[in-house]
Amino acid sequence: MAGFSRTLFLGKVFHLSTALSKPLTRNARCICSSAALLQDENASKPGWLTNLLRVRTLEPSKESHSSQLSSKEIVYEIQFHAVKPEAMESYLQEFSKFQALMQNKGSGAKLVGSFTVEIGNQDEAIHIWEYDGGYPMLNEANKIYRTDKEFIDYRKHRNHMLRSRKNQILLAFSFWPKPMPREPSNIYELRSYTLKPGTMIEWGNNWARGIKSRQQNEAPVAGFFSHLGEQYNVHHLWGYKDLQTRKETREAAWGRPGWDECVAYTVPLIRHMQSRILIPTPFSPLQ
Repeated sequence: MAGFSRTLFLGKVFHLSTALSKPLTRNARCICSSAALLQDENASKPGWLTNLLRVRTLEPSKESHSSQLSSKEIVYEIQFHAVKPEAMESYLQEFSKFQALMQNKGSGAKLVGSFTVEIGNQDEAIHIWEYDGGYPMLNEANKIYRTDKEFIDYRKHRNHMLRSRKNQILLAFSFWPKPMPREPSNIYELRSYTLKPGTMIEWGNNWARGIKSRQQNEAPVAGFFSHLGEQYNVHHLWGYKDLQTRKETREAAWGRPGWDECVAYTVPLIRHMQSRILIPTPFSPLQ
């Protein structure tokens, strides 16, 4: 059957070639038109599909994405704890003691922010830690956390309060501000994105320009991307006085030059996105 199909196809080609001296048929015109599209004299210009998706192309690079976007001198950890609803109050009390113990033990781990989710995944606590000194500091903190008896007892007690937990090791985007303690009272929005593999540089290039149009009336708190754990994850943390302020400032961003372009170029890079509204815990440096 395959041989018969090939013979039939070759026969069609033969008839087409022998008919060049005759007026072109309708089918021949279609074939010629398709070829013309593929050999368009303007092929060097972006095609209609590229213009529709508005995704900029990037030159190949011998550097890793992380080295171009950030420094590994400071690494961050984000923890997601799904807490049993009836145990949330006890969990927060225990975690308050735990974060103080991390300081007292000289682990080198610094709590940047601690939150509960107000809108999003309910009964979830999110904690962000900083390790100034990079991976050696992270390794030392983990060693203390895994071997110290007080921490072992804490984990046994805490684990009974959880439904699940996960973490990621993050690097901070160089064009976002460094997360610093803030006075009360604020709400925070954690916007998390899963990008298409290979698009992190593209994301960073566009956001490095786009964030400038958001800094005038907003308070960008921190921007991270995952280095260990789930890959091609981005987390942007924003601070607002309340939800109405969030609404007004986000709407105002569309009136500033450059923001519409940032959105147009970065939306095609996203596979999944999630927004959480966070409330600081009483012991969070970000209030």
